[in-house]
Amino acid sequence: MTNYQPLRGKRAIVTGGSRGIGAAIVRKLAEQGATVVFTYSANAEAAQSLVADIKASGGSAFGLQADSADATGLQDAIREAVETLGGLDILVNNAGILVHALLENMSHADFDRTMAINVRAPFFAMQEAARHMLAGGRIINVSSNVAVSAAVPGSSVYGLSKSAVTAMTRSLAHEFAPRGITVNAVQPGPTATDMTSGMEDFIIGRVPAGRMAAASEPAALVAYLAGPDAGFINGAAVTIDGAMTA
Repeated sequence: MTNYQPLRGKRAIVTGGSRGIGAAIVRKLAEQGATVVFTYSANAEAAQSLVADIKASGGSAFGLQADSADATGLQDAIREAVETLGGLDILVNNAGILVHALLENMSHADFDRTMAINVRAPFFAMQEAARHMLAGGRIINVSSNVAVSAAVPGSSVYGLSKSAVTAMTRSLAHEFAPRGITVNAVQPGPTATDMTSGMEDFIIGRVPAGRMAAASEPAALVAYLAGPDAGFINGAAVTIDGAMTA
């Protein structure tokens, strides 16, 4: 673990933390000293592997199975995590799904599941977290650069869901600011994860920086917003996409 641990003693929950950007966030928060509980939907093996890696590096993390499509179950999981942690300082809403489909092909089921996981889940996760957070708390929502600019045809529902995440981030920042709690959004662009595997050549051609982000890059931004130096950053939506939407 690094000697620089600005989050030492902090207690964090990360939704959808077993892979991709979520796993990178869990690693970064733990590296900076936080004790992290993360949720995962189904892949218990990946969750256990992540926990083992973090513990081997001297960090502290625990996995908790919860389907973000079930808002009540997710709130139950957050309460269980808070009990395990003994309180809550940081919530990162990362869980999300991406369904590409043209308007004429989008099914009711895919639309509803996208909205349930990408919008309803973070809203009710924040509702539950607000019951436990004290002054100094940090909420970070992982949105997307498609909330700023349309990506490709077929991204309308995903873009709708992420625009909603960014919008409620700004509104809730006003609600929580008097309590000393910040609410911010991180809007990653193309990031090298299993979700983008096989699409690298197509994606890189659209990014002025000429590359995709490593998952550690949005994770580092999340960790900064969760840290002691970001207390006056509130209601922000920070895009990290190599100038793709500039």
